[in-house]
Amino acid sequence: MTMLTKRSLLKLSALASVAATAALVGCGKKEEAPTAAAPASAPAAAPAKPEPLKVAFAYIGPVGDGGWTYAHDLGRKAVEAEFGDKVVTSYVENVPEAADAERVIRDMAGQGNKLIFGTTFGYMESMLKVAGDMKEVKFEHATGYKQAENLRTYDSRTYEGAYMAGVIAGGMTKTNVLGVVGSVPIPEVIRNINSFTLGAQSVNPKIKTKVVWVNKWFDPPKEGEAAESLINQGADVLMQNTDSPAVLKKAEEKGKLAFGWDSDMTAYGPKAHLASAIINWGPYYKKAVKDALDGTWKSEGNTWWGVKEGAIDIVSISDKVPADLKAKAEAAKAGLKDGTLSIWKGPIVGSDGKEVLKKDEVADDKFLGGISFYVKGVEGKVPTGK
Repeated sequence: MTMLTKRSLLKLSALASVAATAALVGCGKKEEAPTAAAPASAPAAAPAKPEPLKVAFAYIGPVGDGGWTYAHDLGRKAVEAEFGDKVVTSYVENVPEAADAERVIRDMAGQGNKLIFGTTFGYMESMLKVAGDMKEVKFEHATGYKQAENLRTYDSRTYEGAYMAGVIAGGMTKTNVLGVVGSVPIPEVIRNINSFTLGAQSVNPKIKTKVVWVNKWFDPPKEGEAAESLINQGADVLMQNTDSPAVLKKAEEKGKLAFGWDSDMTAYGPKAHLASAIINWGPYYKKAVKDALDGTWKSEGNTWWGVKEGAIDIVSISDKVPADLKAKAEAAKAGLKDGTLSIWKGPIVGSDGKEVLKKDEVADDKFLGGISFYVKGVEGKVPTGK
């Protein structure tokens, strides 16, 4: 076989091999190109966490006053404890009852606070004005009486605490003369002086009450001077409707007896301290914040809570108080809680001798909110500012 023939046979054999391979591929299963794996589905995005509600408080005094402002700040802290990261709270202290109040409250709204509490009567006009300009903000005013679509008012029945303190005072005095340091002569304060006197007279009809006004909510030096003046006039048991413990401190210094007011002031004068008539703002502040968070907040007039709602109490009654007298104070508290005791129930006579409530007549909240007279037993005249 020639070389040419051999090459021809090899070529034919190679061609045949290629053809056979092609035929096998054509008859077999079609090969599929590899495909990329499907990407894993991304986890569902968590719903966006709502922004916390920003809540601000305007305070008339310092948070360390030991009384009114301190009690409000305890309420603010109760809100933080209740709602955690759902709220962010802040406060400005020492805000005067003047043009500065409007500036501070307006600034609070401008900083994104959606719920603002003003904690003294003198902020009323400022809050009303700012509320009218900032409809998207909710405002709460303590002790006021003017409301708007986005402004409501709240208060505590401090006169109930004053009455319970009076029960103790009436049984503890040796001179039958009680003394009260008054702040500003508005119905709230006058009502407390009268209720203190009525409580004392319920156990000791001989009681007389003397009053010295300082025309300030928080001025410890003036409060102390007023307390000393009352002691010099024969008062041996003192109460105050001011915001510091200065009256209790003065009683301690002079060997007299006194009460804490708005918060437990035992530590400021343990020898003089008989009991403390306290305010617990926590229940109302938690309600108001919950309303705002739930979207149920609305201007609903004035909320006025007392012993029944846990807003007012008499605490830390001293061991100096005899058991029978303490029992009378506790009985008064129980009566206020279950509604069987009405402090302002006739017959009640004013200091001018005229009857203000007839026998068995019970004062309503409108009457209580407008008290501008002393009851029989309180000496002097209510300042008129004229």
